[in-house]
Formats: sequence, structure tokens, C-alpha cells
Amino acid sequence: MNTETQNMNVDDTLYETTFTKKFLQRKPYEKADPGKMHAHIPGIIKKIFVYEGKRAKKGENMMILEAMKMENTICAPADIVVKKLYIKEGDIVVKNQILIEVDFI
Repeated sequence: MNTETQNMNVDDTLYETTFTKKFLQRKPYEKADPGKMHAHIPGIIKKIFVYEGKRAKKGENMMILEAMKMENTICAPADIVVKKLYIKEGDIVVKNQILIEVDFI
């Protein structure tokens, strides 16, 4: 085990601590891109109601994602324009897969 100590700053307070190998090799945090909509669960794209260039109002249905025999309707989070579709009807998607890229109006 690594016994070398390192300094860590938390809320303007400096702490002396040891870090594990796993902690030092962790993936850095990346802020989510609000313009890219991801699948919240794995499933099958049953129906797509939008197309590239389509304007959608907040709450408008964009697609249906079926997971575990339940249909999940994915709606527009705000007034948007669909920039790019990464999926088509019948596609099997995994969790966190990019589905649609949008621009906010």
C-alpha cells in the first residue's frame, strides 16, 4: 500500500491524506453536454416522432423507448431543434448511449 501522503484542498481547507491506487487512476469528471440526449435505460427504440431539422416544443413526444415490456416516452426538455439523430426505429440501445443531438431555441 502507498504510504506517501498528498495534499488535498476541500472548501479552502488543506488536508494531508493518502490516496489509493484506484483513486489515483479514476476517470476524471466530465460535465454532461445538455445538447445530447442519452438513453436512461437499455431497450429498443419503438417509434421516433422527430427528424433532423424538426422543431419541438417543451414536453412534445420525441420517441418511445421500450424497456422490460414498458414503453417510456422521451419528451423534449425545452423548445429545441433536432440537430442529429443517432438512432432509428428498431435499434437496440444501451444505457447512456447518445440518442439525439439538439440545439435549444
